Amino acid sequence: MKSKERVVMLGDCQSFYASVEKADHPQYKNRPLVVAGDPERRSGIVLAACPIAKRSGITTAETLGTALAKCPEIVVMRPRMEKYIQVSMQITDIMKQYTDLVEPYSIDEQHLDVTGSLSLFGDPVTLAGMIQEEIMRKTGVYSRFGISYNKVVSKMACDNFAKKNAGGIFCLSKERLQDILWPLPIRQMFMVGSRMEQHFLRMGIRTIGHLANAPLSRIRDRFGVNGEMLWRLANGIDHTLVNPNSHQGEKSIGHEMTLPRDYYTVSEIAVPLLELTELVCKRCRTKGYMGSVISVSCRGADFNQPAGFSHQMKLPDPTNVTNQVYRVVMSLFQRHWDGQPVRKVGVTLSTLVQDDEYQLMLFDERPKYQALEKATDEIKRKYGETAILRAVSLTDSGQARDRSGKIGGHYR
Repeated sequence: MKSKERVVMLGDCQSFYASVEKADHPQYKNRPLVVAGDPERRSGIVLAACPIAKRSGITTAETLGTALAKCPEIVVMRPRMEKYIQVSMQITDIMKQYTDLVEPYSIDEQHLDVTGSLSLFGDPVTLAGMIQEEIMRKTGVYSRFGISYNKVVSKMACDNFAKKNAGGIFCLSKERLQDILWPLPIRQMFMVGSRMEQHFLRMGIRTIGHLANAPLSRIRDRFGVNGEMLWRLANGIDHTLVNPNSHQGEKSIGHEMTLPRDYYTVSEIAVPLLELTELVCKRCRTKGYMGSVISVSCRGADFNQPAGFSHQMKLPDPTNVTNQVYRVVMSLFQRHWDGQPVRKVGVTLSTLVQDDEYQLMLFDERPKYQALEKATDEIKRKYGETAILRAVSLTDSGQARDRSGKIGGHYR
C-alpha cells in the first residue's frame, strides 16, 4: 500500500461464540460444537458453529433439530452472552495497545485505523499478525484481518479473502481493486443481500465490477440514494473515519426476539410484541428519551426463503409511553403481516429526543402514564423484571418470564 494512504483493518473473530466455548472447554477442541439458543428445545436456533461442525453442513440460523440430523455427535452449548461480551471487550482492549483508533462494528468485529502505528510496528501484514497472535494467546479466539485504505474495502477484504486463506490476513490496495474485487459475484459485495442480488441480476449486473462500471444515473434512477451508496461501495469509495466514539450517541432504541416456535395468529403474536414494546419504552425512560418514529419487523422461520417485513410510522409527537407505542405497533403489524408463520419480531423507537422537554398538548395523557410507568420501572429495578408482569405474559405466548434471566435473549 502507498505510504500516504490510510491503513484500515477489519478484525473478525472466527465463529466467535463457538470459539469462546472451545477456549473454555479444551476437551471439545477436536469435536464439532455449536452454540444454540435453548439447547433443551430442538427448535432453538444455531447461533454459531465451529469450523468442524460447518464441515458437516451445519449453518448459522438453522434449527438445532436440523443441525443434529446432519451431525448427531455435535456438542451443543447454551449461549453465555455475558461471557461473550467480556471476551469482545478484552479483544478490543488488546487492539487498543496497537492503535487508539478502534471502533467496534459488532460483538465479533472491530475496525482499526493503524496509519499512525506502522512506524512503531512495521508493515500492515506484520502488524495484523502481531495482533492476531496476541488475541489467540490471551483469549483462545482465532481472528482474521482484512487490510485496505478504508473501512468498507477492508471489510470486503476480510469477508472474501482473509476468511478463506490459511493465514487469515489479506491486504487489498486501491491499485488491486479492479483485478481482485471486481471479478467477484455481486452477492459477495458488502450490503448486497439476496433480494438486492436478484434486482441486480435482472439488470444484467452480475459482478461487483459490473456495478462499479454501470452509469451512476442508471443505478440512482432505479434504486435512489441507496443505489448510489452501493455504486460507491463497488468503486471502493468510503470516506467515513474509524471513530472510537461512533456508538456513544444513541440514534434509536430497539429490541428483537426470536420466538421458541412458529406463531400463527394475531392474538399469539400480539403478546411478544407487547413485551418488546414495554422493554423498549422502559429502556427509553431509563435513558431519558422519547421517540417519534416507531418501527416494527417480523420474520418467518425459514431463513433460506425469508418472509416478513419491516415498516415504520412517524408520530406527530414523541413518546415513551408503552400503551401509546403499542397501539401503533399493532396497527403496523396488522397492516403489513401477510399471515405467514412468524418466528422473529422486533420493535424500535427512533428519532429520539430528551424526555424533559416537549410540546404540551391539550388533553395530553403522557404525564399521567409516564408517572405510572416510572413507578412500575422502579419496582422492576428493585425486585427484578418479573416482580410485576402483564397478565398476557403468563400465557403460553408470553416470553417475559423466560427472558428475564438472559442477556440479549440468551442466558448469561
